[in-house]
Order: sequence, then C-alpha cells, then structure tokens
Amino acid sequence: MSKFSFSQDLGIDLGTSNTLVFMKNKGVVVREPSVVAKNIETGEIEAVGSTARNMIGRTPGSISVLRPMKDGVIADYDTTAVMLKYYMKRASRKRSMLAGKPNVIICVPSGITKVEERAVIDAAKQAGAKNAFPVAEPFAAAIGAGLPVWEPTGSMIVDIGGGTTEVAVISLGGIVTSKSIRVAGNSMDEAISQYIKKQYNLAIGERTAESIKMEIGTAGEVSEQSEMEIRGRDLLSGLPQTISITAVEIAGALNECVEAIVEAVKNTLEKTPPELSADVMDRGIVLSGGGALLKNLDQVISNKTEMPVFVTENPLDSVAVGTGMSLEYIKQFSSHPNISSQATLGD
Repeated sequence: MSKFSFSQDLGIDLGTSNTLVFMKNKGVVVREPSVVAKNIETGEIEAVGSTARNMIGRTPGSISVLRPMKDGVIADYDTTAVMLKYYMKRASRKRSMLAGKPNVIICVPSGITKVEERAVIDAAKQAGAKNAFPVAEPFAAAIGAGLPVWEPTGSMIVDIGGGTTEVAVISLGGIVTSKSIRVAGNSMDEAISQYIKKQYNLAIGERTAESIKMEIGTAGEVSEQSEMEIRGRDLLSGLPQTISITAVEIAGALNECVEAIVEAVKNTLEKTPPELSADVMDRGIVLSGGGALLKNLDQVISNKTEMPVFVTENPLDSVAVGTGMSLEYIKQFSSHPNISSQATLGD
C-alpha cells in the first residue's frame, strides 16, 4: 500500500495515567496526566491535566478530581470526551488554520471488548475527530520502539502502562499472540500504599506512592541499600507523621505485581509458534511504557525467561510515537471500516 502524508491528523495514546498526542512532523505535542477536576455542585470542569493532578488530595468537598480512564478503558465516558476535546484543542493550535477536523488513530488495549473499543472511538468523535480508528497498544508500542513489525520475523513487546500491561508477539504487521493484564504502574503504586498502611498504620497519597516507586522501587533482589523519608497521616492518632522506608521493603511490596508481569510474559511465550519463539530468543524482549523504568525489572524478566531483555530508548513515548506513525496507514483504516484493534496492518 502506498503511504500518504496527513500532517494535520493526530495519533493519541489515551492512557490510564497520561494522555499523549502525536502530530506528524511535530512529534509529541501534548503530554498531560489523564486527570480532570470537576465541580460536583455545578458540573463544570475546573481543570484538566497537570493542573488537575496537582489538586489530588487538596480539594474542598465541592471539587472532585477524577481519572476517567481505568485499567486502559473508559470508566467515565462524558469526562473522557471532555478531556480528549481539551487535549485535541491544545494540539490544534499547532495545526494549519486551513485544516478541518482531524482524523485520529487512538490506541486501545489488546484485550479490549468491542463495546469498550466503540466507547473510545465515540469519545474521540465527540471530542472533534472527523474519523477515529483504534490500533492495539502493544502494536503501537512495537512500532514506536523501532521493531521490524512488517517483516516475517517475531518481535516481542511488553508495554507496561498505568492501567494495563500488554504483552504481544508481532510478525508481518499483525499480532500473532498477546496477553493483556490489569496489573501495571497504578497497581504498583497501590501495592506500596497498602504495604505502608499495613506495616506502619500510615496513610499516604497516590503521588507519594508513585514517588517512592520511582525513587527506590526495585524488582527482585535489592543490590544497594537505600532509604527514603515519607510523610503521611497516622491512622491511629490522625496526626501527620514522618517515617523512613527502605528499598528492600518496597521490593517486597512490589513482588506480587512483578510476578504477575513475568507470568504474562511466560504465558505469551508458551503460546508463540516455535519459529517465532526462536526469533524472540535471538532478538530479545523489548520493554516499553512507564513501568519499564522500574529498576531491575528487565533483569528479572531476563532471568525468568532466559532471554535477553531490553528497555526501549524512550519508553514513555513508544505508544504515542507508534500511534502517530500509524497515521501513514490511515488510508487503509479508511477503506476498511471494520478494522479493529486486533487487525493486521500491511504495507
């Protein structure tokens, strides 16, 4: 298929934690948290993105801070549409004044249902898209990571986002086998929060849990001793308290999440045809997404699978870049309206 340049069209990585918008020839033009602050008395939107995220845990009773995406799918349709409209409008400031409504390619989890997929497409159209087409998240991540997805060779991608971990083996422009689990970055944050609550009777906010994960979080055994001071609310006295936690403790708290991701990788490998398994063994497994930045995770997966594992160069951007690069094939989406997130994209 010949390729066409649609510089005014958009590729959107609509994630549980963050939303990224990619525009051809400009790259990622919007990178914001998938968070909306809403006035529950008037129904008005108070803030979107970073501004709304900064309000988490700091709002009066009249304002609710929402994450309209949960586990990679839409949990609050109307709020998602408002958020998408806001981000597409921000991206449109960088588009030509002559351009009409953009066509949009938007990524969805590989394990999504048809109803959930339709909700994503409808939300994009309600937000101002002329046409909206889904592409499977691991497929987009593989393109963004620079894997040879169009060749007759097996490439394995493990995309660890905020709500889901997507594992897929790709060959000849299609997903051969895949697994999607709802254990990812947010699950790690929750595991840390629950551990500290149980061990220290201390309640911490989700931003604190995320900071702990990023600063001293480790998969598997901890090679170097490190500590971190955190503040929270003592559940017994109700008063603020500061404690010190170690990387060893956090590694233990994260162990269940790490094991679930490893099992998803192993299950996918077990379902992979022998020829493609040999390709993966030669080329290795590629990690992308924010969760790929968890210290030592690549080594743990490598040890458990006995295969080389690499973290892609820009793991946070892989899905957005791959979704944007899929715009090259938008004519194929347009001529095949029944293409789904699982469909093959060929040259």
